[in-house]
Amino acid sequence: MRATPLVGGIGIFAGLSAGIWVAVALGPLTADRQLLGFYAGATLLFVAGLVDDLRSLPPLAKLAAQLGAAAIVLSTGTTVQIIDNRYVAIALGVIWLVGLTNAFNLLDNMDGLAGSLAVIAALFFASDAWLQHEPRLVLVVAVALGLGVLGFLPFNLRPGRPALAWMGDSGSQVIGFTLAALGLASSYTVASSTVATLVLPVLILAVPILDTTLVTIVRLLEGRPVSQGGRDHSSHRLVSLGLSETEAVVLLALISAALGATSLAYEAFGSGRIAAIGVLVTFALLVQFGSYLADSDRGRRTDGRHLYVYTRRLAEVAVDGALIAASFLAAYLLRFDGIGTPNQRHFFLLSLPVLLFTRYIALLLFGMYAGVWRYVSARDAARAGAAVVVSAICAIGILTLTQGPMGDFSNSVFVIDALICTVAITSARFMERAVSLLLELTRGHPGRRVLIVGAGRTGRSLLRELRETPGERVLGFIDDAPSLRGRRLSGAKVVASTDGIAQTLARLEPDIVFVTIPNAPRERLDAVVTACAEREIDCRFVRRQVDLDPQVVLAATPK
Repeated sequence: MRATPLVGGIGIFAGLSAGIWVAVALGPLTADRQLLGFYAGATLLFVAGLVDDLRSLPPLAKLAAQLGAAAIVLSTGTTVQIIDNRYVAIALGVIWLVGLTNAFNLLDNMDGLAGSLAVIAALFFASDAWLQHEPRLVLVVAVALGLGVLGFLPFNLRPGRPALAWMGDSGSQVIGFTLAALGLASSYTVASSTVATLVLPVLILAVPILDTTLVTIVRLLEGRPVSQGGRDHSSHRLVSLGLSETEAVVLLALISAALGATSLAYEAFGSGRIAAIGVLVTFALLVQFGSYLADSDRGRRTDGRHLYVYTRRLAEVAVDGALIAASFLAAYLLRFDGIGTPNQRHFFLLSLPVLLFTRYIALLLFGMYAGVWRYVSARDAARAGAAVVVSAICAIGILTLTQGPMGDFSNSVFVIDALICTVAITSARFMERAVSLLLELTRGHPGRRVLIVGAGRTGRSLLRELRETPGERVLGFIDDAPSLRGRRLSGAKVVASTDGIAQTLARLEPDIVFVTIPNAPRERLDAVVTACAEREIDCRFVRRQVDLDPQVVLAATPK
């Protein structure tokens, strides 16, 4: 088999260099410090990548080159201007540049994938620069990079045929680093921070970010090094779900193009409200797409049931997003008695996407999307409250570090929001459970009336199971403990003791009695059984059996 040469990076870097220096020679672009920083950083990574392609550099050496390139760009005029704190801005800039450099390095795992997404991203950065009349640096560099990668694609993306050339690290690192630098340059040129300004680079580069996040989380959970290769990328998972490699590349390219189009739409509309709603919808879709891919097993084809589960989860995420936005808006209106001052409205629109991001992440980490709303419990309510509080604290921290003093915009808005949002999210989940129970009661049959003898651990476990079983209606407990008489356990009342079981059966008229105290004194058990027999009520004993030998269970199971 003929080896595929790693010469694509040379062509990409040559195209980028030619585009930049032709523009400088013809006059549209000036060779200032910022441009020199762009080019010096890209050149450093091209050289390091080329050495890695030829001789394989250790990970620390590659990281050192990436940090050096980031330092060059951040020290020559391209900075994170939307953040007031200088040190936080530098740290965030380094993370952004190094992170996206590695994102495209990881994304180069399928013929044509990294190149296609790079061309799309460069196109949208160039379009935004042209529409917003930004400095020509972004426009020229984006066009030069896009044309350089476009010239390489026919040799790499050849449907049904093997690639003639790969880009290697010398190409993927240059692409990722240059696009990351374009993201910084395109976002900081707007004097006043807006929602659209903040999300533009993130949306344009959302697919590489999503893929890297997915791979990083999965590998950390599995105890594997993040730098170790594997077939666990989004493209590989799409192939495992039935797509061909070309179809997977096309699908991810279409998603990237759609996200880039939404970013330009937010800029065109010029409305913070539209941008905030769009960010909500987009983030919900990306979270679910990533969750869908993360849960897909390699080698397993999707089916209708699998898609139904994720369609339902997507609806849950969308409902939560609407509740989060509505809660924050309600808190804002309550705190400022109306629409507030221009500064307050400005910080509200800045805070909303940050709060959406932190709250979604917190809800995911606290397991709020791992359960089923119909079976929600008090523990889920506690987790929801904890997620809301943690996300509010994180959002305040992010805004304080990035924006500095917020003037007359009070942090008490987040306190009010936390109270409202906790109630809203918890109520939405309990509402589905209530509606499910109501539908069961209105289906035309009253269900089986159940009485439980014994309010201990087994009885309470049986109560929870029966409540989740359609057609079962628990009337209450019978228990001899004086301290429990008339009390409610998990919502069911202790209606009597075993001494009064005959009168209780006559009054409640259950269809079946479950006895969960088989180790009680024989005379009490005989009294229960006799009373049930006299009224012709079915009586069953329930025992909690653990540590049973598998052969005992299998022997009792019909073949």
